[in-house]
Amino acid sequence: MKAIVRDRYGDADCLELRDVREPVPGKGEVVLDVHAAGLDRGAWHVMTGRPLIGRVAMGVRRPRWPIGMEVAGVVREVGEGVTQLAVGDAVLGAGTATYAERARAKAKHLVPKPDALSYVQAAALPVSAVTALHAVRDAGRVRSGDRVLVIGASGGVGTYAVQIARAFGAEVAGVCRTEKVDGVRALGADPVVDYTHDDLADHAGRYDVVLDIGGLRPISDLRRLLTPRGTLVITGGEGGGRMLGGIHRQLVARAQSLFSRQRLTSFLSITKADDLATVADLAARGEIRPVIDAAVPLDAMPDAMRRLVDGEVLGKIVIAVRED
Repeated sequence: MKAIVRDRYGDADCLELRDVREPVPGKGEVVLDVHAAGLDRGAWHVMTGRPLIGRVAMGVRRPRWPIGMEVAGVVREVGEGVTQLAVGDAVLGAGTATYAERARAKAKHLVPKPDALSYVQAAALPVSAVTALHAVRDAGRVRSGDRVLVIGASGGVGTYAVQIARAFGAEVAGVCRTEKVDGVRALGADPVVDYTHDDLADHAGRYDVVLDIGGLRPISDLRRLLTPRGTLVITGGEGGGRMLGGIHRQLVARAQSLFSRQRLTSFLSITKADDLATVADLAARGEIRPVIDAAVPLDAMPDAMRRLVDGEVLGKIVIAVRED
């Protein structure tokens, strides 16, 4: 079968489309015919091996983690002990090496694909929408009437965070760059701050919850946007130095939170079946919608990664392996 693979850490030039052996399901696993696979920022971390601290798990000198996690497809084969899924079931969730014609996945990390969603839409949910759910519901504790600011509102996680916060009854503002303002506004954010022209300092003291999904703004600047008892949620660890990336801000925020009335926090998002079912249901009911920047074939995955790195993407790019 065809799959995107790489033998070393590096940029998108290290990604190659090759013929590889078909996967075999282990205990508790299934093999999927992959219809679509979402491209998320985590794939960049696995591809580059950055920040370097992550190589303790990913492989110090050579990558041992396969690339690709978000997936939507049809069960082709079931492994020992799998009773909740059967051959022919349409599913979405988290798999292994999903930029491929077929992929393995643990059955407990998959849920049924709603009929209302295409495979491309379904593949855009598992990592990004679940991360947004954790940021809004769990870390942010957003409630109806809260004023929420989403920094990085145009990205894969940010577009969902705007919509989920609104679904929870919050008033939501978004931050993005000029060419994405209209797209973020269409999701229900009001106002939308264009960080290339507008000064976030004008919003000081305004928000009950700030979700920092993009950029490397100083913690002190973010705290000024909060009410005296507001909550700052730092999502992800993008940018920063080679060793820790942006993780150092998460550590600083947690330390400062010990001495402040404001909650300054971060979290590690783990994709679980209950949360997958929640975001799939929200999408099926139209309360959130996947924002698909582009659906591209498997051999275009390296170029898609370059667009993601360059910050050109509104929402998600999805690798469409089979026709929907």
